[in-house]
Amino acid sequence: MNLIHIVERLFEQYGYFVLLIGLPLDFIVLPIPPGNSTLTYTGYLAYKGIMDIVPAILAALTGAILGVTITYGIGYKLGMPLIDRYGKWLSVKPSLVQKTRLYYDKYGNKLLLISFFIPGIRQFIGYFIGIIRVPFRTVVIYAYLGTCLWVMDFFAIGYVFGEQWHYVFSLVEQYLKILFIVAGCILTGFFMMKWWNRSKS
Repeated sequence: MNLIHIVERLFEQYGYFVLLIGLPLDFIVLPIPPGNSTLTYTGYLAYKGIMDIVPAILAALTGAILGVTITYGIGYKLGMPLIDRYGKWLSVKPSLVQKTRLYYDKYGNKLLLISFFIPGIRQFIGYFIGIIRVPFRTVVIYAYLGTCLWVMDFFAIGYVFGEQWHYVFSLVEQYLKILFIVAGCILTGFFMMKWWNRSKS
């Protein structure tokens, strides 16, 4: 059974609770159901009239923001010992913390606007901003806004494209991965060039 079938069956059984409970789990690194496909399928159900659009969006936003807030709180309270001790269970390595810190130092809060679209980063960014003690006001402004953009964009795929949502969703997932792989290579090359120039000087 693929992920889409899992999402469909969960919605059949639990409806709006999939969003209120499932999306926080996606942020806590338990992506069952997976966030992207869950939101897109929610949009499709709203397109079909099976779910009401306003309650569906509100439930999705509530679930996603709850997930960010919970992971931020865990990271803030427990800090790096959380990663050192439980990182392998959370699929988070200390090296990922260091890489993310480099990106955050360079791009600051703007990173929070796009991080929820990056595969593997969405499940980690909440812990990270808690670990480095980003002020909660900043989390509300940037992380919550980034979460809302993520929710609305994937919801829109299902709602706008309707019966074609499977095809469009697959394309978006594929090109997102390619986009961020290319961007990652460019950034890695940039940092290596800066390191090389510094070492020469």
